[in-house]
Amino acid sequence: MPSVHSSPCYPMENPALASLLRHTTGESKRSSKFSSGGGLLKMFKLFPMLTSGCKMVALLGRPRKMLKDSATTGTIFGYRKGRVSLAIQEDTRQMPIFLIELPMLASALNKEMASDIMRIALESETKSSKKKLMEEFVWAVYCNGRKVGYSIRRKQMSDDELHVMQHLRGVSMGAGVLPTASDHKDSDGEMTYMRARFERVVGSKDSEALYMINPDGAQGPELSIFFVRPH
Repeated sequence: MPSVHSSPCYPMENPALASLLRHTTGESKRSSKFSSGGGLLKMFKLFPMLTSGCKMVALLGRPRKMLKDSATTGTIFGYRKGRVSLAIQEDTRQMPIFLIELPMLASALNKEMASDIMRIALESETKSSKKKLMEEFVWAVYCNGRKVGYSIRRKQMSDDELHVMQHLRGVSMGAGVLPTASDHKDSDGEMTYMRARFERVVGSKDSEALYMINPDGAQGPELSIFFVRPH
């Protein structure tokens, strides 16, 4: 497996993926559903200001439209001084269908969010026609068009990841700080998280996209996550 890189300066290697990131498919049709100016990303930027007194959720008001029961849930979480993980769930009461630790520190992720529009792309480094796309193991990770490294999909959750999923079982969206597990050292700081609902769009057996559903009624996409498997 290629060595893990943490630098954000690696160029986009897949022209099709680069094009996908530059031009979000159907963006004009989604303008009434997705937000570019506020909501969850701005809440996530407040992590350095939040304290353990905010133990659960800073919920974002009442949605103007009822969210579909079929909407996919995505959670980005991690310790302030550590790397962040991405979990995808079809039901928050069940285990994630996709879980991966991104090759990015929480501080680096916050810097990427400064633009209010964030696109994360995962390009499969393994190719198996017998597996579903999200069942692939090795992924190259891009953030806003720049390659940040490689990650391996987790088959089993760590104690910290299980701790987060259990605490957020009843949370559909929001951002905040979770109580730290009693046996965790304080050197990594507090556990922060952002959870949102996503519209899942399947392009083919080799490409899927998740578009964040923002409940505040603003326009334009905030956060998009792409999964691509080269032929």
